[in-house]
Amino acid sequence: MREKQPLLNTRVNDLSCREAAEVIEGMIREGKKGYVVEVNADVVMQMEKDAELRRISEEADLTLTDGTPLVWISRLTGHPVRERASGSDLALLLCQGSAEKGYSLFILGGGPGVAERARANLEERYPGVRVAGVYAPPLGFEEDEAEAEKVCRTVSAAKPDAVLVCLGCPKQEKWIARNMQKVDAKVFLCAGATVDFMAGTVKRAPRWMRKAGLEWFYRFLKEPRRLFKRYFIDDIKVFRLMFKYR
Repeated sequence: MREKQPLLNTRVNDLSCREAAEVIEGMIREGKKGYVVEVNADVVMQMEKDAELRRISEEADLTLTDGTPLVWISRLTGHPVRERASGSDLALLLCQGSAEKGYSLFILGGGPGVAERARANLEERYPGVRVAGVYAPPLGFEEDEAEAEKVCRTVSAAKPDAVLVCLGCPKQEKWIARNMQKVDAKVFLCAGATVDFMAGTVKRAPRWMRKAGLEWFYRFLKEPRRLFKRYFIDDIKVFRLMFKYR
């Protein structure tokens, strides 16, 4: 496990997306099984009440900062993170690496047909990319023993080098922690809404907004009713944690 530094209630690796991709590719080459967690303000706030999620973040091979507000907070608290390492950007770097270096990927998650559309778009964008398989488990699959086993069998049958787990937090983190040892794959990446971005069912913010730390605001404008509470009531509390963990 690479060295981590404190950030509020967790510890993170100070890596760029490209550096993280190089670490993951090294794990694949060495046949090392492991997983990567992405933390943003929402994940940090969930960890305040979810000890299992917090432990999973602590024990991850890489814990990356996917949120510009957390980058700002890291600088204010004396342990600066150089830049945001977005899970969606990292996933695309792995797709590019797959096309160039031949390792394979599996996309787990998304609504009906979304992962298939994501694969088609990736194959057009990155000729030669190796998407070993895709699967969209039904809602509540983790509570259905037969379906949960089917997910593990489906991923294992494809024998991917890396799995993009797009189930949302904390479901994706807990699924990885509980199942990665029985799945025939090497590296697992918590990728959230990445499958929707890849499929084009959800549009990402323009690059300038992402660089300015406004991607969250762009997503809010697209889905104000769903995201108002998350961004303006729940996540804003993250700034209070600076005093708790100072």
